[in-house]
Amino acid sequence: MRKEEKQLLIEDITQQLSSCSNFYLTDISDLNAEKTSNLRRLCFNRNIKLMVVKNALLKKAMERSGRDMSELYVTLKGATSIMFSDNGNAPAKLIKEFRKSSDRPILKGAFIEEASYVGDHQLDFLLSIKSKNELIGELVGLLQSPMRNVIGSLQSGGHKISGILQTLSEKAD
Repeated sequence: MRKEEKQLLIEDITQQLSSCSNFYLTDISDLNAEKTSNLRRLCFNRNIKLMVVKNALLKKAMERSGRDMSELYVTLKGATSIMFSDNGNAPAKLIKEFRKSSDRPILKGAFIEEASYVGDHQLDFLLSIKSKNELIGELVGLLQSPMRNVIGSLQSGGHKISGILQTLSEKAD
């Protein structure tokens, strides 16, 4: 690969690292062609971009991205693939599901919303991370809950009061 081609590739990876707040570094080596194709198809269906990169080029792109990704430098050994996603836990779910039929991909590291996670043992924790939309949904639900209780109490109380008034008016006659 010529120097100009490497520079273009580094710039492309740098742009993706800068624009995407969630990515996973994985090892998909030792997958045969069929399993690799299945993994790529699954990534495509879940809006996860899978890219195989050279470690030296990825490290240069990480350094140029304007973010502190230095904790992930130790993972840049052997074969490396990047999974870019808008959702922080989508690649973890995909990896867990794919591992039911294969021992790969192996999680080398992840960068989720400015936090770094190193090692395959982090996979279960990354599965539990909620996306921004899931957190907003939970927050809205929590904020609506007291209002629903108040409205429910007022509505049920109104029926009780009208029942008592009706009973008292019938006794008065």
